[in-house]
Amino acid sequence: MFESFLLAFPALFSIVNPIAMALIFSQVTAGRSPREHMQLATLVSVYSAIVMLVALWAGSYLLNFFGISLAALRIAGGFVVAERAWALLSAPEEHEARKQEQAAPAGAVEESAFFPLTIPFTTGPGTISVCIALGANRPADPAGLPSFFFGVSAAALAIALLIWLSYRSADRLVALLGPTRARVLTRLFAFLLFCVGVQILLNGVNDALGPLLAQRPR
Repeated sequence: MFESFLLAFPALFSIVNPIAMALIFSQVTAGRSPREHMQLATLVSVYSAIVMLVALWAGSYLLNFFGISLAALRIAGGFVVAERAWALLSAPEEHEARKQEQAAPAGAVEESAFFPLTIPFTTGPGTISVCIALGANRPADPAGLPSFFFGVSAAALAIALLIWLSYRSADRLVALLGPTRARVLTRLFAFLLFCVGVQILLNGVNDALGPLLAQRPR
């Protein structure tokens, strides 16, 4: 369970990056009242938790329903995670600019909390892909599934809590960190995410080639 948490938490933190996104959240909600700001932070964190948990629990099973093997899912998911991490590592400024453009429209609090502030601003396609890839990395032994899903779910809930804390304190984070320190953190966790993606990909390759190598005559 603890290993699953340690696998999922840095991956989700890197792709969601609540601290860096809080800097943009502060800009796109600058015209809101303090009460609306708090409401948005709460709603976005709740919606983000739901999105991540659904993708973690049901994403890989849904793809398996369409005949996609677990090995293929791990290889593809690991590649996607590594590719997303490389994009964050090489050009975090472009990633932030795209996020800010996606979150620009702002209507009523309830309307804008889910779209665009949750999807695609906070937990967009990249986060969903990471969650599906993590869910696909579940152990083959059914006895280990409860501990695995408890660990990754705890990581998702911890990220949702960080989203809430970061967004409700966005204005103070802007003053404390500034854009330069936020980008340094982005690159650090992007590298950890890249390593997680490679590990998931290697697990998929091992699942695909392991039986073939075991059957090879000596």
